[in-house]
Amino acid sequence: MQSEVIIETRNLTKVYRDFWGRQKVRALKALDLQIRRGEIFGLLGPNGSGKTTTIKLILGLLFPTSGQVLVFGKEATEVTKNERIGYLPEESYLYRFLNAEETLDFYGRLFDMPAALRRQRIADLIEMVGLTKAKRRQLKEYSKGMTRRIGLAQALINDPELVILDEPTTGLDPIGTREMKDLILKFKEQGKTVLMCSHLLADVQDVCDRIGILYQGELKELGRVDSLLTVRDVTEIRAAKLSESAKEEIREVINRHNGELVSIGNPTTSLEDLFLDIIHESEAHPGRRVRGGSDHGD
Repeated sequence: MQSEVIIETRNLTKVYRDFWGRQKVRALKALDLQIRRGEIFGLLGPNGSGKTTTIKLILGLLFPTSGQVLVFGKEATEVTKNERIGYLPEESYLYRFLNAEETLDFYGRLFDMPAALRRQRIADLIEMVGLTKAKRRQLKEYSKGMTRRIGLAQALINDPELVILDEPTTGLDPIGTREMKDLILKFKEQGKTVLMCSHLLADVQDVCDRIGILYQGELKELGRVDSLLTVRDVTEIRAAKLSESAKEEIREVINRHNGELVSIGNPTTSLEDLFLDIIHESEAHPGRRVRGGSDHGD
């Protein structure tokens, strides 16, 4: 049975106009997308492809020119839905003269959280993002990576069902990046739904179940990461305990030489190569839409 759809866009289009009402930029063109409960979905695309516009439409910060956005089965413009959403923007605009505890307390009050629950939630989140030793330092003294961590904690203060992350690993060192990716995977274990945008394709490849690739406002690819990265026309065989002569032969020879077949299947490309291939193909064929990747959930 298909799992519950958390975000759905139907023929979603956004056109930005100038002062005189003339079309200036078509930021999004007829986007059809479904994101299901409990999955990590990656939204990819070069600058100007429509990623930020899509997020703002989902959050209800923009109104579509045409089409529809549904979040938790409600219109995206229904503001009450935002109580169930946590959002980490690409740049976190936080109060620089507050410390970590004061920052989280402020946002907890916005959600009318009881004082005892708020204190416990603040302590848990600060420990989770690794800021225990810096929790009483003013944010103006934080590095970019530390600011990213407190921004994530702020996005989680309301224990959201849907977490939207825009460039979540920006400013993090390799250890912090690994910890961030582990946290994202933990969100999935907790039953949360994650929508993340990133230019760091390796990060998306490590954590996402499915991806959508946007280019010039159009959805060019959609499907499961493992399926999209499989090279269908190449077969890869890995074997162990074979003599040099046996390596020159194929399947039947492995059995004949009592070799151990380790694996056989299709090799995979990298998400970076797939991404660049789709962008180049889109430039060569501007009208072509979504290619054939598998778009089935678990």
